[in-house]
This record gives sequence, C-alpha cells and structure tokens, in this order.
Amino acid sequence: MKCLTSEKGDVPGWVLITLMTAGLVIVLWSAAGPALSSLFTNSLSRVSTF
Repeated sequence: MKCLTSEKGDVPGWVLITLMTAGLVIVLWSAAGPALSSLFTNSLSRVSTF
C-alpha cells in the first residue's frame, strides 16, 4: 500500500486533464465564437422572413 503523504506535492492527473480541457474549450470558443454567432444570426433572419 502506498503512503499518501509521499505524493503530497503531486497534482492528480484528473485535475490536469480538467484544466487542459477547459483551456482548449476557451481557445476554441474564442476562435469560433464570432463565426458561430454570425451563422446563428443569419439563420434566424432567414427563418423569420418566411
């Protein structure tokens, strides 16, 4: 059995994966956000004209 006190300074892997995923989502959202917003606005304007 491992002693938990020997890994006191380690960051668990799931914390790193969560932070990296959040960072990736933020980067993708900032890059694609304006284009998606424009696409959504154009789609709504086309639907409302019918």
